[in-house]
Amino acid sequence: MQVTVTSTDGLKRELQVAVPAKDLEARVSAKLDELKNTIRLKGFRPGKVPVAHLKKTYGKQVMSEVIQDTVGTSSQKALEEQSLRPALQPTIDLEGEIERVLEGKADLTYKMTFEIIPDIAFTDFSKLEIERLVAVPADSDIDEAMQRLAENQQNFAPKAEGEAADEGDLLTIDFVGKVDGEVFEGGSAEGAKLEIGSGRFIPGFEEQLKGAKAGDAVTVNVTFPADYGAENLAGKDAVFDVTVKTVEASAPVEIDDEFAKRFGFDELSKLREALETQIKGDYERMSRMHMKRSMLDALDSAHSFELPSSMVEQEFNQIWSQFQQELESQKKTAADLDEPEEDIKAEYGKIAERRVRLGLLLAEVGEKNKITVAEQEISQALAERARQFPGQEKMVYEFYQKNPNAIAELRAPLFEDKVVDFIAELAKINDKTVTRDELFADPDAEEHVHDENCGHDHDHDHDHDHGDEKPAKKAAPKKAAAKKPAAKKAAAKKDKED
Repeated sequence: MQVTVTSTDGLKRELQVAVPAKDLEARVSAKLDELKNTIRLKGFRPGKVPVAHLKKTYGKQVMSEVIQDTVGTSSQKALEEQSLRPALQPTIDLEGEIERVLEGKADLTYKMTFEIIPDIAFTDFSKLEIERLVAVPADSDIDEAMQRLAENQQNFAPKAEGEAADEGDLLTIDFVGKVDGEVFEGGSAEGAKLEIGSGRFIPGFEEQLKGAKAGDAVTVNVTFPADYGAENLAGKDAVFDVTVKTVEASAPVEIDDEFAKRFGFDELSKLREALETQIKGDYERMSRMHMKRSMLDALDSAHSFELPSSMVEQEFNQIWSQFQQELESQKKTAADLDEPEEDIKAEYGKIAERRVRLGLLLAEVGEKNKITVAEQEISQALAERARQFPGQEKMVYEFYQKNPNAIAELRAPLFEDKVVDFIAELAKINDKTVTRDELFADPDAEEHVHDENCGHDHDHDHDHDHGDEKPAKKAAPKKAAAKKPAAKKAAAKKDKED
């Protein structure tokens, strides 16, 4: 194999790789020799098919496979020989008469075009000034959390005899539904529980039960929504014959030891301790999120280096695609925005550059300092992900086992957090005491661009996320209170929850 550097322009590189025809022929012969022992041809005993006959029959097909394998292995070897690290997968262009190569009459030559990872000079991390917002949970925070638990554990008690049902009451009902006079499947039930105002039943159903008393028979007339899941019922008028069995009103929940036992605690003090621990954890996660954002801002300001244009373009395309999808979901177009499309693209272009810059920087810091993610840590992350899908854990594990890119997406935030911790140990962290509201304030409410997860793994796997920066709200759609759709909004939300 011969490798020639044919072009160097900034980060752009072009290599020409040539593999002699005799090397290809040797690989073809080896593959045909393997086929000889497995292939079955009429007129030949197993293992006795002449190689020359196999070559005549399968030669081009095998050569095609050999060429594909050779390009893969030789391109990787060429990069290693030249000590080059491509920013993205190189573009491969075969050269010459490919038909002659398939016939074994010409060398295989191809061109590799790519951009390399830039050299990055790190700033002195010990001189970084990073702000960390901190707040201490108050007893009132725990009281509020306890009250929310109580509200979610609502009790009901029977109303006085003859007292009518009202908003928020719990009814026990029997009902039979009919469409065009015929009882329909799934339209009947006995002993069903219905909380008036919960919105669990067809629109208009619950409201017609207000004023009903235990023992009443009520006729409910409703229309199924046009987009109802069952096509045979969508848009149809229906009549329900309802018998009200009981009417119960909500009753306050006593916050005592018995209440604590509903959550697996022996006494109320233990439940309170558990809530306090959970709240402190929430505070610490928000504090870390603010610290990380402050760090990324500081790192971005302290570093300037040439960026691979291909990575920036790829990142911009992902952001813009998400932006357009969000516009479509709102039934809007770029013409509905208060800001020219060119300005929005320019803004997103800067976001893409920032993401790529921070992603490359964190990846290099991790690589230079030999920061790695252990398989056990990935297994723990996978187990946590599987727990998010009760009853489908096996499917989740199988999905990740079959998709290396999905595993890379699990590894990336773990790696990045380790790099952030490494830098935080060197940097100067300035704690700023704030209120709870300030700690939990939505950073998107500020006219500021942030990046919560650059998403680069140490092996420069650039297929996963590059960050969750959110553009400022100045490009809100016309006549709408909502802000301009934030790129990768769903991922950003997840990062905040993490």
